Amino acid sequence: MKEKVILAYSGGLDTTAIIPWLKENYDYEVICVCVDCGQGEELDGLEERAISCGASKLYIEDVVDEFCDEYVVPCVQGHAVYENKYLLGTSMARPVIAKRLVEIAKKEGATTICHGATGKGNDQIRFELGIKALAPELKIIAVWRDDKWKLSSREEEIEYCHQHGIHLPFSADNSYSRDRNLWHISHEGLELEDPANEPNYDHLLVLGVTPEKAPDEPEYVTLTFEKGIPTSVNGKKMKVSEVIKELNKLGGKHGIGIIDIVENRVVGMKSRGVYETPGGTILYEAHQQLEELILDRDTYALKADMGAKLAQIVYEGKWFTPLCDAVKAFIKSTQEYVTGEVKLKLYKGNIIKAGTTSPYSLYNEKIASFTTGDLYDHHDAEGFINLFGLSCKVRAMKMQEVEKNK
Repeated sequence: MKEKVILAYSGGLDTTAIIPWLKENYDYEVICVCVDCGQGEELDGLEERAISCGASKLYIEDVVDEFCDEYVVPCVQGHAVYENKYLLGTSMARPVIAKRLVEIAKKEGATTICHGATGKGNDQIRFELGIKALAPELKIIAVWRDDKWKLSSREEEIEYCHQHGIHLPFSADNSYSRDRNLWHISHEGLELEDPANEPNYDHLLVLGVTPEKAPDEPEYVTLTFEKGIPTSVNGKKMKVSEVIKELNKLGGKHGIGIIDIVENRVVGMKSRGVYETPGGTILYEAHQQLEELILDRDTYALKADMGAKLAQIVYEGKWFTPLCDAVKAFIKSTQEYVTGEVKLKLYKGNIIKAGTTSPYSLYNEKIASFTTGDLYDHHDAEGFINLFGLSCKVRAMKMQEVEKNK
């Protein structure tokens, strides 16, 4: 019997061309696995395409709720943002995809997993670190790093397919390189390759509109959280995936969550891309506003550091590591009382605070008010300042003494 290879299959031109290439160059039985993280209509017609290209079977694995509950939620709770802008849409999905690829490989008795990520990007790292962490015995074929892979353009891939009797609905026209799931969609290529160019948003956007084209009237949205997990939108109870879908509609309508960044890839180069994360941007902001009320000062400060660390870990593909587990455990421990309601106003790309309440709010009007109350006497600040500033005063006195003795 032939050895089996599991191909991470998106249905695009690259992974479609890889099917006959694997059979020709490695004589494998090719089993395609498409892991559905919310790609939507991109999954239409995949089975017929994969089988017609020579795959023995295709798995379409729905992991949308697992993706949202176990990968998105910890990042929202941690306020994990890479380089202050990127909400980790692609990064969060790669470990759950790697996990399911490994599960199918074990089920099928496959010896190898193949992916079509390029040798310049981050995804090769994320996929392979996940596979190595979960199934170190499996071999990995990274096509774009394989000496046997000679196809260097879309035209060559299409011609290769035609030579193998495969006629597909792909054109050689240039288009953006995109990655989509329930959380976001990313865009790279074309005019974006030159940072001097303004993005062609009319041609580019998929999930929403620019702020200029958003409605002239604002719209309010109310979210509730229980222990840091979103549970409803505008009073309607929803699971996390449904919350994200609803917020994507609202955010896209009002031009929320469009970012244009030049980021530092793990492999060392800078890359420019435009990301649409309408629902995620609203969710991050709402959760952050709730935490402002609930977390004490020291926990809030340390959690910010841990959130940045989580973003780096996820971006680098190190989800299945002891460090990631430890950071997530700390973040989860901070969410015990992150329960309450957040009201926001959406208007032309802006998310405007419109009221936040929680039964665990540490905000105390009697203390914060300008009037003197029983819990806070203005005179108490004098002694505090004297002690808090003692080191500053001692140093200043010493410097005066040094200057005097010169």
